[in-house]
Amino acid sequence: MYAIIESCGKQYKVAQGDVVFFEKLDSEEGKKVTFDKVVLVSDEGKIEIGNPYVKGAKVEGKVVAHGKGKKIIVFKYKAKKNYRRKQGHRQPYTKVEISSIKLAAKKEQEA
Repeated sequence: MYAIIESCGKQYKVAQGDVVFFEKLDSEEGKKVTFDKVVLVSDEGKIEIGNPYVKGAKVEGKVVAHGKGKKIIVFKYKAKKNYRRKQGHRQPYTKVEISSIKLAAKKEQEA
């Protein structure tokens, strides 16, 4: 079973037990976090696609750690003009372990 969730303006494919690096989330280490913007859920070959999100579907996880990614160098220059600017950046992230993917129970309607 896997799901595609939307968080921080990006989409992530997650499965139970996965460790995923999200953009910085406002949650403390050790706390549970719930993602309710589930775009797609696949369960044993049955795919449920949301419009835009799957109703009643939730993905739960536990915040493992916060940190910063590798440093990238932003270097600007203009040839022959003695213009040079060097800047570094480390993107903050939140490491989350996915604990469960829950799908809403469907009620079968009798016709």
